[in-house]
Amino acid sequence: METEKEIAQQVEESRARSPKEGDSSDLSAPDSELEWTEEEETALRRKIDWHTVPLVTVLYMLCFLDRINIGNASIQGLSDDLNLNEGVRFNWALSIFYIIYLLVEVPSNILLKHVGPQYFLPFLVCGFGLVSLCTAFVRDFGGLMGVRVLLGIFEGGAFPGLAFFLSCFYKRNELLFRVGIYVSAASIAGAFGGLLATGLSRIPEWGVASMRIARWRNIFFFEGLVTMIIGAVAPIWMPTNPSEAHFLTPRERRIAAERLIREHKADPNAKVTWKDIRQAVLSIHNYTCALGFFLINITVQGLSVFMPTILKDLGWTDTKAQLYSVPPYVAACLVAIAVAYGSDKTHQRGAWLAAFSCLAAVGFAILRWVEQPEIRYMALYFVTVGAFPGGPGFLSWAMNNSAGPSVRAVSSGYVVTLGTIGGIVATWTYTKGDAPKYHTGHTINLCGQLATVLLSLFGIFYCMYENKARAAGKRDHRLQGLTEEEQEKLGNTHPSYRYWT
Repeated sequence: METEKEIAQQVEESRARSPKEGDSSDLSAPDSELEWTEEEETALRRKIDWHTVPLVTVLYMLCFLDRINIGNASIQGLSDDLNLNEGVRFNWALSIFYIIYLLVEVPSNILLKHVGPQYFLPFLVCGFGLVSLCTAFVRDFGGLMGVRVLLGIFEGGAFPGLAFFLSCFYKRNELLFRVGIYVSAASIAGAFGGLLATGLSRIPEWGVASMRIARWRNIFFFEGLVTMIIGAVAPIWMPTNPSEAHFLTPRERRIAAERLIREHKADPNAKVTWKDIRQAVLSIHNYTCALGFFLINITVQGLSVFMPTILKDLGWTDTKAQLYSVPPYVAACLVAIAVAYGSDKTHQRGAWLAAFSCLAAVGFAILRWVEQPEIRYMALYFVTVGAFPGGPGFLSWAMNNSAGPSVRAVSSGYVVTLGTIGGIVATWTYTKGDAPKYHTGHTINLCGQLATVLLSLFGIFYCMYENKARAAGKRDHRLQGLTEEEQEKLGNTHPSYRYWT
């Protein structure tokens, strides 16, 4: 173990070696003189955990809650008051959000990479919190469409941005467990959504004479207000990057940054270039993960909005439907975290994704062909437990196999963008004309989960094939005529790079 004097000396030497303002020296060059013990790295990782994962989890829970509360509000009077029962108005209100959402994801992540997360991500949170609060004052279908557009603008950058933020602090074998925890906030939001909707909708009518707040309006008002407050104080806790984390000592900052540079062989502070965008967009593996995320999203986003309606159409009251939506989400949250932990420990992604998608497929088969309400309710557990681990699984798989923070930033936004199209499809899987059995919706999701199984298996075999080809020297031609610096910038296309399966 190093003495305090030795550590202080190393810090001073590091400051002497660090580039001065305006110096263009290569920040990505590994610091070969810096060494640390496994115990130090473990303690450092735990310190980062406590200062990043809880914050990101809370922010994403608020994000997902403000997105899906329209489903809870729908059966508390929203559809009746705004005449959404006419045709497919409710479905359009859901779709417009995802259309705008997917258009801003990649640009938002590129902007995040340039300006940093400390204020940009909380700004997005405050933005969608304000939009949610304003939804309480909507009076007609046109107004609802307007606020859903604004909600998509602010929320579009939140999910991929938070995922990229975490990837800047963790190595590949550490990432999915943390992403799994924060994405499990979607399940927590689903659980809380039912409970909050039940309580908030029963608050006595209040407000001014020209605008009375009651029932579903309380859901949007108070949930949006809480989101804004938490978003406003988030910058106090949120770090920018490992080398500037306020909660780490100088030596810990050096270790936190250096361990990632050594794994990715890239400058964590590099700006996104067209080459990075091209490498992410042309990756076969990214398309595999994006298509998998697309199929998972059809299920996850569809259930998140339509579960209260599906349960109500089983013959239950509004309150019972809201409360019965809670347990499946709780189960999904616990299983998603367990799957993420197991996947990180085994260094496997595809096998876990395939196995749990099979379980979701079984659930949809029961929903499609079984009539008894109790059995159909049990099937919802199969569906949520099987599908909810898929989102963080595919996203982490893509980021794991994208070398360099700039490429990872584009990959995370790109995969989520294509996956978000699944959210648009989800808004049309369950329509009024298909109630109460929703045969069409359940059939679409059943086919989607079966396709996810096949896609996961393809991803496994593709990564194994590519790793085998690189081990046999069949990709060594990529190094010909390149300088050492140019070779390092090959990232995950470098012959020595190995994909996770």
